[in-house]
Amino acid sequence: MAFSRHFCYFISMNVSLLLWTALLSFLPISELRGGIPFAIAQGISWYYAYPFAAALNALVAPACWLFLSTLHKLFLKLGWYRDFFDRFVERARVKLRGGVEKWGWLGVAAFVAIPLPVTGAWTGTLGAWVLGISKRRTMVAVILGVVTAGAIVTTVTVLGIKALGFFIKTR
Repeated sequence: MAFSRHFCYFISMNVSLLLWTALLSFLPISELRGGIPFAIAQGISWYYAYPFAAALNALVAPACWLFLSTLHKLFLKLGWYRDFFDRFVERARVKLRGGVEKWGWLGVAAFVAIPLPVTGAWTGTLGAWVLGISKRRTMVAVILGVVTAGAIVTTVTVLGIKALGFFIKTR
């Protein structure tokens, strides 16, 4: 009962804020690092922003895997796409190789869990695909990484806002 009331409240919030949060959480550049702070800055409570953004960011793994197994093969015929993809794949392979060789699929989870530029679910999924990690293990690794990264980003955002409030007094 309480869950349904909270869920209805969450959905009734400004739909455009939810759409922007969803877009930022799913885009390769911003992912959780953009979605969660945006949502919190717009007044959405962290306990709504975190699971919403994390769930959308976790959907990156199946979406990326689906793309790589279907449309990617068609796009490889385009020279500009092939060049871009080859550069992106090589960067992902170099960044992930050491962790995956040492820790296996948990290396992918650790890579995705670090909320820094180019260490999110998109690069983690692509790197796991390139390195031959199974689809199932990739999905589990990305979900673990996203949950961890989301907790880190949420904590840093909330504590940063509280620290700023300490220095800036409002009436």
